[in-house]
Amino acid sequence: MKATKLVGATALALLSATAAVSAQQCNAAGTVATGGSASAGGTSASSVGTAGVCQTDDGTTSSIGSGGSAASDDGKAMSKTHVNGNDDKLKAQTNAQAVDKGTFSKSRTKTSTDGQALQSTTRTMSHVPGQKPVKSTTDQKIILPQQ
Repeated sequence: MKATKLVGATALALLSATAAVSAQQCNAAGTVATGGSASAGGTSASSVGTAGVCQTDDGTTSSIGSGGSAASDDGKAMSKTHVNGNDDKLKAQTNAQAVDKGTFSKSRTKTSTDGQALQSTTRTMSHVPGQKPVKSTTDQKIILPQQ
Protein backbone atom coordinates (compact mmCIF):
# COMPACT_ATOMS: atom_id res chain seq x y z
CA MET A 1 0.00 0.00 0.00
CA LYS A 2 1.35 3.41 -0.94
CA ALA A 3 1.60 6.17 1.63
CA THR A 4 -0.83 9.02 1.19
CA LYS A 5 0.61 12.48 0.77
CA LEU A 6 -1.48 15.11 2.51
CA VAL A 7 -1.01 18.84 2.37
CA GLY A 8 -3.29 21.18 4.31
CA ALA A 9 -3.50 24.86 4.93
CA THR A 10 -5.88 26.71 7.13
CA ALA A 11 -6.03 30.41 7.65
CA LEU A 12 -8.38 32.34 9.82
CA ALA A 13 -8.22 36.08 10.07
CA LEU A 14 -10.42 38.09 12.33
CA LEU A 15 -10.10 41.74 11.45
CA SER A 16 -12.06 44.75 12.59
CA ALA A 17 -12.92 47.82 10.55
CA THR A 18 -13.39 49.87 13.73
CA ALA A 19 -12.12 49.90 17.27
CA ALA A 20 -13.52 47.30 19.64
CA VAL A 21 -17.30 47.57 19.64
CA SER A 22 -19.06 47.28 22.97
CA ALA A 23 -21.79 44.68 23.27
CA GLN A 24 -24.73 46.06 21.33
CA GLN A 25 -27.21 44.82 18.81
CA CYS A 26 -26.39 44.91 15.10
CA ASN A 27 -28.51 47.27 12.99
CA ALA A 28 -27.74 45.01 10.02
CA ALA A 29 -25.76 41.78 9.90
CA GLY A 30 -25.00 39.00 7.48
CA THR A 31 -22.88 35.93 6.90
CA VAL A 32 -21.92 34.00 3.79
CA ALA A 33 -20.10 30.72 3.37
CA THR A 34 -19.30 28.40 0.50
CA GLY A 35 -17.22 25.29 0.22
CA GLY A 36 -16.67 22.33 -2.01
CA SER A 37 -14.58 19.29 -2.73
CA ALA A 38 -13.53 17.35 -5.81
CA SER A 39 -12.05 13.90 -6.18
CA ALA A 40 -10.84 11.72 -9.05
CA GLY A 41 -8.71 8.61 -9.00
CA GLY A 42 -6.41 8.86 -6.00
CA THR A 43 -6.67 12.65 -5.70
CA SER A 44 -8.91 14.98 -3.71
CA ALA A 45 -9.10 18.71 -2.95
CA SER A 46 -11.39 20.80 -0.74
CA SER A 47 -11.76 24.48 0.13
CA VAL A 48 -14.10 26.61 2.24
CA GLY A 49 -14.60 30.32 2.97
CA THR A 50 -16.80 32.33 5.30
CA ALA A 51 -17.35 36.02 6.07
CA GLY A 52 -19.54 37.96 8.47
CA VAL A 53 -20.37 41.60 9.15
CA CYS A 54 -22.20 43.53 11.88
CA GLN A 55 -23.21 47.17 11.40
CA THR A 56 -23.88 49.21 14.56
CA ASP A 57 -24.33 52.91 15.29
CA ASP A 58 -20.61 53.00 16.20
CA GLY A 59 -19.34 51.40 13.00
CA THR A 60 -18.91 48.10 11.22
CA THR A 61 -17.12 44.96 12.35
CA SER A 62 -16.19 42.28 9.81
CA SER A 63 -14.59 38.85 9.94
CA ILE A 64 -13.34 36.42 7.31
CA GLY A 65 -11.87 32.93 7.22
CA SER A 66 -10.77 30.45 4.58
CA GLY A 67 -8.93 27.14 4.34
CA GLY A 68 -8.43 24.02 2.31
CA SER A 69 -6.63 20.74 1.87
CA ALA A 70 -5.51 18.39 -0.89
CA ALA A 71 -4.34 14.77 -0.97
CA SER A 72 -2.87 12.40 -3.52
CA ASP A 73 -2.06 8.67 -3.33
CA ASP A 74 1.02 8.85 -5.54
CA GLY A 75 1.32 12.38 -6.91
CA LYS A 76 1.65 15.95 -5.72
CA ALA A 77 -0.71 17.94 -3.52
CA MET A 78 -0.72 21.59 -2.49
CA SER A 79 -2.97 23.97 -0.63
CA LYS A 80 -2.50 27.67 0.04
CA THR A 81 -4.56 30.43 1.59
CA HIS A 82 -4.08 34.18 1.35
CA VAL A 83 -5.96 36.77 3.43
CA ASN A 84 -5.84 40.53 2.78
CA GLY A 85 -7.42 43.29 4.78
CA ASN A 86 -7.52 47.05 5.10
CA ASP A 87 -9.83 49.55 6.83
CA ASP A 88 -12.89 48.79 4.72
CA LYS A 89 -12.39 45.51 2.86
CA LEU A 90 -11.42 41.92 3.66
CA LYS A 91 -10.50 39.31 1.04
CA ALA A 92 -9.52 35.65 1.34
CA GLN A 93 -8.63 33.08 -1.30
CA THR A 94 -7.81 29.40 -0.92
CA ASN A 95 -6.49 27.16 -3.70
CA ALA A 96 -6.11 23.40 -3.26
CA GLN A 97 -4.95 20.99 -5.95
CA ALA A 98 -3.82 17.37 -6.21
CA VAL A 99 -2.31 15.78 -9.34
CA ASP A 100 -1.40 12.17 -10.12
CA LYS A 101 -0.24 11.30 -13.67
CA GLY A 102 -2.81 13.44 -15.49
CA THR A 103 -5.63 12.82 -13.04
CA PHE A 104 -6.33 15.89 -10.93
CA SER A 105 -8.72 17.49 -8.46
CA LYS A 106 -8.83 21.16 -7.57
CA SER A 107 -10.91 23.53 -5.48
CA ARG A 108 -10.77 27.33 -5.19
CA THR A 109 -12.74 29.55 -2.82
CA LYS A 110 -12.77 33.37 -2.97
CA THR A 111 -14.49 35.28 -0.16
CA SER A 112 -14.78 39.04 0.44
CA THR A 113 -16.60 41.70 2.42
CA ASP A 114 -16.49 45.49 2.30
CA GLY A 115 -18.87 46.09 5.22
CA GLN A 116 -21.83 46.62 2.85
CA ALA A 117 -21.78 43.36 0.88
CA LEU A 118 -20.49 39.84 1.46
CA GLN A 119 -19.62 37.36 -1.26
CA SER A 120 -18.17 33.85 -1.43
CA THR A 121 -17.61 31.64 -4.48
CA THR A 122 -16.24 28.11 -4.62
CA ARG A 123 -15.28 26.37 -7.87
CA THR A 124 -14.27 22.73 -8.03
CA MET A 125 -13.08 20.51 -10.84
CA SER A 126 -11.86 16.95 -11.19
CA HIS A 127 -10.58 15.16 -14.28
CA VAL A 128 -9.46 11.72 -15.34
CA PRO A 129 -7.73 11.56 -18.76
CA GLY A 130 -10.11 10.35 -21.44
CA GLN A 131 -13.21 11.37 -19.48
CA LYS A 132 -15.24 14.57 -19.33
CA PRO A 133 -14.19 16.92 -16.46
CA VAL A 134 -16.61 17.28 -13.54
CA LYS A 135 -17.13 20.93 -12.56
CA SER A 136 -19.15 22.70 -9.87
CA THR A 137 -19.67 26.31 -8.78
CA THR A 138 -21.29 27.55 -5.59
CA ASP A 139 -21.89 31.29 -5.20
CA GLN A 140 -23.44 33.29 -2.37
CA LYS A 141 -23.84 37.07 -2.14
CA ILE A 142 -25.59 39.31 0.39
CA ILE A 143 -26.00 43.08 0.15
CA LEU A 144 -26.78 44.72 3.48
CA PRO A 145 -29.32 47.57 3.71
CA GLN A 146 -27.98 51.12 3.85
CA GLN A 147 -27.88 52.60 7.36
